[in-house]
Amino acid sequence: MKSPHFSLLPFLLVVLFSLSGTTLAHSHEDFLHCLSLHSAKFDSISKVIYMQNNSSYSSILDASIQNYRFSTPATPKPSVIVTPLQTSHIQATIYCSKKCGLQIRIRSGGHDFEGLSYVSEVPFVILDLLNFRAVEIDTKNKVAWVESGATIGELYYRIAEKSKTLAFPAGVCHTVGVGGHFSGGGYGILMRKYGLAADHVIDAHLIDVNGRIIDRKSMGEDLFWAIRGGGGNTFGIVLAWKVKLVSIPAVVTVFTVNRDLEQNATKIVYRWQYIAHKLPDDLFTDVTIIKVNSSQEGKKTIQAAFRALFLGGVDKLIPLIQDSFPELGLVKENCIEMSWVESILYFGGVSTKSLDILLDRNALPKQIFKAKSDYVKEPIPQSGFEGIWPKFFEKEAEVSYMMMVGFGGKMDAIPETELPYPHRAGNLYQASYLVGWSKEENAESQKYVSWIRRLYSYMATYVSKSPREAYYNYRDIDIGTNSNGYTSYAQASIWGRKYFKNNFNRLVHVKTMVDPENFFKNEQSIPPISPSQKKKGH
Repeated sequence: MKSPHFSLLPFLLVVLFSLSGTTLAHSHEDFLHCLSLHSAKFDSISKVIYMQNNSSYSSILDASIQNYRFSTPATPKPSVIVTPLQTSHIQATIYCSKKCGLQIRIRSGGHDFEGLSYVSEVPFVILDLLNFRAVEIDTKNKVAWVESGATIGELYYRIAEKSKTLAFPAGVCHTVGVGGHFSGGGYGILMRKYGLAADHVIDAHLIDVNGRIIDRKSMGEDLFWAIRGGGGNTFGIVLAWKVKLVSIPAVVTVFTVNRDLEQNATKIVYRWQYIAHKLPDDLFTDVTIIKVNSSQEGKKTIQAAFRALFLGGVDKLIPLIQDSFPELGLVKENCIEMSWVESILYFGGVSTKSLDILLDRNALPKQIFKAKSDYVKEPIPQSGFEGIWPKFFEKEAEVSYMMMVGFGGKMDAIPETELPYPHRAGNLYQASYLVGWSKEENAESQKYVSWIRRLYSYMATYVSKSPREAYYNYRDIDIGTNSNGYTSYAQASIWGRKYFKNNFNRLVHVKTMVDPENFFKNEQSIPPISPSQKKKGH
């Protein structure tokens, strides 16, 4: 990517990084003084620094907080927010944070489910990449460079601007930041055809713990493997990603078919489990379970919303579904033909047809929620679902859902060790659960968190075991965390194996090579192995 963001600083800065120790300072004044010294030598950094007494501090902090569970008076706040305009600002922030003993939290879109990209229990700085959002599309070679602070919506918009038959296989929530999404794997409605977002990353520019800017060739294949699914805020700061674009037809077809308990929803959901992962690769399906009003006045029922994306026209889709999944009762009137980029808005629940909304980072309402995830390898019996439904009638579940995303296709064809994301062949579908509540109810948040924990506990019988797998991008600190100080291999492996299975060991090896002092860290980041642990054979 030819951009001033990637101009190298003089060798002196690299030397400073290399020689820097772990001298601790106890105030952000030392951090600011350090930055001012660096800006005097290189670039002015004052215009991108926000301290707590700055009038713009709160608006900058809140702008990318997507879960208001972590926007309360009691939520720990950063000493300083830095919104870099160029790589030198990032390098200086790394150097000064190390020198002053401050943690860095790196934020691209702010969608971390547990707020770990902008909250810490120890003194910290937020490095917000919102100004690193350039997107360059090369339709001739079917590739793109996208900076980590861009949203996936901005990437989609720029692709659609230049081509009706190119796409990228990432998520449907268009305000999600590229940096976090790609670094955790990134699945979406094209995954059965093409796999994950991370499967299509072919190069990257990264600033390491010593301030060097490296690409795939200079970082080596181990580190390049690790950043594509091993989690953000762990191995360095990825500035930009080079990705392969994929081919799609100019016209795709979507549908939503709703069935409630009075319309045999339980039996149809049960049957979906046997079908979804075997469908042609061109067909993606998911099911969302929610509580709705019943046709009987004053009563509630469970609704299962069956959605699909088909890479082709409606005339091919109808017979395919009628043959493979007749229980659904799909008819042509349920289907809509549209472009791929319009299907992103459809699955994202956006009512407008204007693609300009993809450029709006604040288009979707902020929420307060707790979420969890699972992987299902054997069909859940009907009795299992009948045990789930009553939980959605509980008062804490007023705003809640369960989503099941069909796997198979390309996901079955990619080995689980290909990238850190291991949830490939053998999974029928991914299940996720979410409960939300209002700002006024935030003081009583524990009762909603307790509800989703009860649901999660109930599901244990029916989902993956040893380990009970989870999706890294649906962060859940209930499954285990690192300590604020020293984190042992054994402690981190509790949660690490749930996200990464056996890939956890390789990630620890890479972390030990590139960041042995564990500068880049949060409550669920891969730790390095200490010398004493190496002696024990970990």
